[in-house]
Order: sequence, then structure tokens, then C-alpha cells
Amino acid sequence: MRAVDVIDKKRRGEELTPDELRFLVEGYVAGRVPDYQMSAFLMAVVWRGMTAEETFALTRLLAESGETLDLSAIPGIKVDKHSTGGVGDKATLVVLPLVASVGVPVIKMSGRGLGHTGGTIDKLESIPGFRTNLGVQELVEQVERIGIALGGQTADLAPADKKLYALRDVTATVESLPLIASSVMSKKLAGGADAIVLDVKVGDGAFMKSLADARRLARLMVHLGEAAGRRTVAVLSNMDQPLGSAIGNALEVAEAIRVLAGEGPFDLAEIALALAEEMTVLAGVAATREEARRKLRQSVADGRALETLRRWIAAQGGDPRVVDDPSRLPQAPVVKPCLPKKAGFVAKLPALAFGLAAMRLGAGRAAKDDTIDPSVGIVVHAKVGDRVQTHRPIFTVHARTEEDALRCIEELEAVVEISDDPVETPPVILARIDRSDAAPYANLLEAARTARARAYVPYSGFAVGAALELADGRMVTGANVENASYGLTNCAERSAVFRAIAEGLPGERPDIRAVAVIADSPEPVSPCGACRQVLAEFCPPDTPVYLGNLRGDVIETSVGALLPGAFTEAQMTNVKGQDKEA
Repeated sequence: MRAVDVIDKKRRGEELTPDELRFLVEGYVAGRVPDYQMSAFLMAVVWRGMTAEETFALTRLLAESGETLDLSAIPGIKVDKHSTGGVGDKATLVVLPLVASVGVPVIKMSGRGLGHTGGTIDKLESIPGFRTNLGVQELVEQVERIGIALGGQTADLAPADKKLYALRDVTATVESLPLIASSVMSKKLAGGADAIVLDVKVGDGAFMKSLADARRLARLMVHLGEAAGRRTVAVLSNMDQPLGSAIGNALEVAEAIRVLAGEGPFDLAEIALALAEEMTVLAGVAATREEARRKLRQSVADGRALETLRRWIAAQGGDPRVVDDPSRLPQAPVVKPCLPKKAGFVAKLPALAFGLAAMRLGAGRAAKDDTIDPSVGIVVHAKVGDRVQTHRPIFTVHARTEEDALRCIEELEAVVEISDDPVETPPVILARIDRSDAAPYANLLEAARTARARAYVPYSGFAVGAALELADGRMVTGANVENASYGLTNCAERSAVFRAIAEGLPGERPDIRAVAVIADSPEPVSPCGACRQVLAEFCPPDTPVYLGNLRGDVIETSVGALLPGAFTEAQMTNVKGQDKEA
């Protein structure tokens, strides 16, 4: 086997076998496959995508490239939590002690922050004395003793992913759905947890800017987790504005303490509860999310959640007195409020701008070797939809110098928007994805991809595949079939629908629940007008339609959205009646 042949196969859009992927990944880690060949492979994936099977095989290879944690010595179902990163995202500091306080064993490997997103390790290390450089055995023993432990990401955990990501970062191949999902999930699988909860951030301050993109990523990651035998759930949460009020390491620790005490911002408490209840159900400590939420709220009310945080801090060498006296955390020498220039309603509080401003204060890193100042940051006093007055600050800057504070205020005043009219408060939780949402989506697109290979396209060379999911669970597929007389060409969507009718019972309409269409195109291709009308004839308007390409891009729409003015049965009945009257 030669690397160039594997690269060429993927460049032509063909599916690679697990052995071919293993040859590339293991060869790259061992130095047998050079950077330039792996770069070519990554770019081929960006353009051609990967099937669900390929993505899963790659994920397993990355996970098994180094150390995999064995947590079997810890009693109970271990649940890991991962966030795709955002501004002011200190949810882990709340969620971990909260779930541990109701009996969910928690062991987590976390990383440091880079750019506008903060790292959990940096936040915890703002607590005087807190140690994160614990070995695996220390972490396991601590969980057995107090139910919770967190350490820094070990270099031996998924080393192939670390090496591949460094290459992707400098070859413009980061933004590929299969590569993103396999990178995240390989580390989760290597971490040894029995179940995984994913917090996928959506919006201005997140990697995934649109809800559609975030859904695609969440569905694929849930599918990968489930395929590996790990119960996996994803929660999609809003990151158009900072989460909570505090941005900056010590400030965020203080805010997490307040939430565990039953105080603190609503949005942070809401996302923390949503993630915690998923973890509690997956761990078998509660049967439903409603029961889990009751138990978690009771733990906050009776002080168990806060006491678990104290024990956790003490176990890892930190000063537990910060829980009762947050002033023991690092304090910035300059604290300067910003008053709004006019009264009104907050219309825009862009998360990315606030994250970058906090980074420039010293709360984050522009480069990996930058030093963080745990004391600096920004505290937001009003969120989108809140009413503000000119005599009360909209945010406060915590800085090292007066000059830094003034520069930060000037920077943020330019991006904050105040409206004269009331503004609707945005939702915190946008969606929830579990295995029932992920599997049909992945399988349906895969069926359409397989059908595409059977297309007859001697004239255009443009092959399209389609797949229908029926109410009984069956999938019916079709491909486009061309004819020298172009008018007699049949599209993939119509081929699938007509096949479903031909294979059904006489006189019965197929009960179509979802449609997928896939083509080799830069952007997903929509059905033609004739196909839209045929779909409208046999599908309810809210039937989901997934339009994909070989790169892995997917657009979600519906039959009704594709053809809002479709001919209907009622219209045709009326026409017949008018003809009879005439």
C-alpha cells in the first residue's frame, strides 16, 4: 500500500477502508508518511468529505493512537462532559460538583484556553494552590474518595489527533465536519467515560456560527459516540452573547460559586442544570430529566453542591476558603465601570468582541506560550433584552492598569448596541440531540450516497442519489437516470418516490418521514421544480429534507419550504368540479 494511492482514492471521492485509514494515520505518527502527503489527504477530505463509516474508523484510530483510560475501578456509570468553547463559559465549574453531589462519579481531562475561549484548567488554577497536573492513578483514587477529579490533558491521550490538528491549523483544513467531529470524539473515547454529554455552542462567540451547522456537528458527534458504545447526548446552547456575567478566570470561579450557592445569572444556571440533568440520567441516578432536575436543585438548596466544590478544591491542593470568601481569589488593581451613553434596551452584546477584549486584558492567550493574568476580565451587568439606565454601569472592566481599562471600555462601547424599543430575551438552550435524532440523519444520507454510485449519467456526468425514510423504518433509494432526450431523464428524488410507490401495496401512498439528496457539488443541490412537486404530492409540508454533498456539508429544509405554492389535492378536486359544471 502507498500513501499516494490512498490520497488519490479519496481525491476521487471514493470511500477508504479502515485498513487504508490505519495505514495513513499510523504511518504519519511513526514518521513514514510526511507532512506534505498528510496535508494532501486532509485537503481531499475537506473537498470530498467522509462517509459515516470512514469518520467512525478515523475516530477510533485517533482514540487508540495512545493511552486510553481504564475507569472500570470506579463504581457506577462515568459520564464525561465536553464544550466546544465560548465566552464566559464556566459551566464545567458548576456542572461537575453539582452532579458529583448527587452521586454521579466525575473524572475529566480538560485543556487550557487559546484565543477568545477560556480554558477550564486556567480558571481552576486561579484558585490559590489548585493542582491540575495529576496522574491518571491520582485522578482515579480521588474520584473513589470524593467522587470528583479533574486533570490536565495528558500528552499520551490521542497523540495522533494532536499531531493532525497542528497540521490542520496551518493547512486551512480545520473546517471539515468529519475532521472536527473525529478530533473531539477521539479524545472523549480515549478518556474512558461510559457516556458523554456535549455542549455545542452556537453563535457569534462560538466556532459554529449557525444553528444548522451546529446541528450537523452535534448529530455526527452523537452518532460517533453511540457507534462506539457510549451513550451520547448533545445540548445546543446560545453563544451570541457571553454566558453569565463574568469573563476572566478568577471572576468566573467566583460566579460559579454563586451559582452553586443558588444565586448567579439565570443563563449560566439554566445551561448548567440542562447539562447536569443529562449527565444524571445517563449515569442512572435519575430516570428522567425532570427527576434529575429536582434532585440537582435540592442539592443546591441544602448546600451539598457547594460542599462538594469545597472538598474538590481541597483534594487538589487549593484553598477551600475561597468558596466562602471569593475575595481570596486574585483581584485586579484597577476596576472601572462603563456607563451606557443612553437609556434603553440592550440589543447586541457580541460575545466574540467581549472575549477578544478580555484576552487583550490578559485573561486569555493569543499564542500558546502567553502568560495569563487570573485577576483581569470583564463583568457584564446587563444582557440582551435588559433595560439599562445611564447612571448604572452596563459592564465593569477589571484590569492591570488604568490605560488597559480605558482601552477596553472604548473597544466595547463601539460594539454594544442599545435600542429605544424593547428587545426579546434570546433563549439559552436551542436544541437537544440524542441517538434518535442522529442515527436516521446519518443513515439516510449514507443511503443516498450509496444510491448515487448507481446513477446513469453519460451526458452530464453529474450523479445524484436520493433516499426516503418510510414510517415502517425502511429506506427506499433512487438515482438519476439520463436519456439522450433530456426531457425523459428521471431525477434521483422522483426515482426514489416512484420506487416506493411501485414496491408498496396497490393504491396505497407511501408514508414518507424524511428525504435525503446527495450530489458531488461545492454546495448541496436542491431538487428541481418537478421533483419538488412530486415530493409535495406524497409528503406532508413539514417532512424534513436533508440536502448534502460529498464534502459532508448538509442543509436542512422541508418539503413545504422547498415548494410553498405546490399544487394540492384540494386544488385538483376543485378543478375537476369546475370542469363538470362547465
